[in-house]
Amino acid sequence: MNFIKTAIDGVIIIEPKVFEDSRGYFFESYNEAEFIKNGMTAHFVQDNQSFSTYGVVRGLHCQLGEHAQAKLVRVLEGKVLDVAVDIRSNSPTFGKYVAVELSAENKRQLFIPRGFLHGFSVLSEKAVFAYKCDNFYCKESEFGIRYDDPEIGVDWQIPESKIITSEKDRLANKLKDIPNER
Repeated sequence: MNFIKTAIDGVIIIEPKVFEDSRGYFFESYNEAEFIKNGMTAHFVQDNQSFSTYGVVRGLHCQLGEHAQAKLVRVLEGKVLDVAVDIRSNSPTFGKYVAVELSAENKRQLFIPRGFLHGFSVLSEKAVFAYKCDNFYCKESEFGIRYDDPEIGVDWQIPESKIITSEKDRLANKLKDIPNER
């Protein structure tokens, strides 16, 4: 595996070594020893999967406090723009984001540490998205920022008229509304 540091400390792109032949392909998607060696010590306890169609934007979401989650995300079918926004207190990159194209074709993964909002937009006709979490989901700790918050300024690579999102995401907070206790 190739571990690529991004402009924001802790957010890492993982490119697997893919072995292809006439039968198809094989790659290792997770190896705890390699991840630890590259600074990712999360112990994953929950796997999630979603299906979405073109134009869907999910996010920006996180869990606060003791229920915060690190995530390892990837696409099993299709293509998405995956986004991680730094909301760590006193971080020099607070409010900044990393955006990475993840697809079934490029087989890239993104590691997102605790202290980040997460979201993605579907760039293909459909997408199956999978992610591992290092903490269990807790509805009471859920927090979200609007996907179109101008203070963050994410270009989701979807025309505004084509964006499909949930009511919860349309009514979410703004970056300035993040509680001090997180």
